Amino acid sequence: MIPFSVLDLAPVTVGSDAGQALRNTLELARHAERLGFRRYWLAEHHGMAGIASAATAVVIGQVAAATTRIRVGAGGIMLPNHAPLVIAEQFGTLAALFPDRIDLGLGRAPGTDQVTARALRRNLAASAEEFPQDVVELMAYLGPPDPSRPVRAIPGEGSQVPVWILGSSLFGAQLAAALSLPFAFASHFAPGQMPQAIALYRAQFRSSPRLQAPYVMLGYNVFAADTDAEAHLLASSMQQAFVALRSGHPGKLPPPLPGYLEGLSLPERALLDQVLSCSAIGAPDTVQRQIATFIEGTQPDELIITSQIFDHAARLHSYEIVAAVHAALT
Repeated sequence: MIPFSVLDLAPVTVGSDAGQALRNTLELARHAERLGFRRYWLAEHHGMAGIASAATAVVIGQVAAATTRIRVGAGGIMLPNHAPLVIAEQFGTLAALFPDRIDLGLGRAPGTDQVTARALRRNLAASAEEFPQDVVELMAYLGPPDPSRPVRAIPGEGSQVPVWILGSSLFGAQLAAALSLPFAFASHFAPGQMPQAIALYRAQFRSSPRLQAPYVMLGYNVFAADTDAEAHLLASSMQQAFVALRSGHPGKLPPPLPGYLEGLSLPERALLDQVLSCSAIGAPDTVQRQIATFIEGTQPDELIITSQIFDHAARLHSYEIVAAVHAALT
């Protein structure tokens, strides 16, 4: 059976704050480690009231310190927001502190709006079009030591931190294939080009000493509970948050709302049906069938599970059910 991992967006819920969200992250990470998940990734987003992981490398360090075995990483760092040297130093430091446990997933989206992106970079000269060159530069900083190199990442050089390409389009698939890197597709919120991207990546993958065969990880939403009805209620928090985001009113993760789907307009319902199509919602048996069907249809090498659930105890329980499903499928 393929490994399962965790993608945590460090949700800030209505009535709570970033401090509580990050404490929840640490508890969930320890929980995921006990349950046997392969890795625990955090995502870079900025200026979003409902996500507490903007300083992604800082949170990764806290999660790695709170755990002992599980791999911890970025899903991902939005590289156009940063100088490659800065990221090499950050993740080289993390790798020095937590050897062979750190992953670095890279994306080319800003992870925010253009005004906030300009505030992050001060100018937008470092455009997403330079992403391939920035990835290569970053990988060189993390590669074998070279005292003749005029710019060196210390810590960083020689760390060989595993680099992944994240994407939701064919561009990321092509780049990951060309650079012999593992590829993580954001099917948990942008599944539109998933089949084409997987096929393109596998067809164009170039084997190298870095990675000899293509490796695909797919994002997947799970809202699991003891009953189907309870799971659908839990999922309504994420559904509300996504409709609010797409309508230009992002906010904190709201509490579940009974009958939420029934009150949506047809375009809003169609939007959710499309963007959240890679999801399992239900009791354990229901979730097991849905996950098994998804794996059979896509043949990933790994699944990374995200569960945007308002109640923290219910989110912990959802991952318990996912772990039991994994054991049953093994």
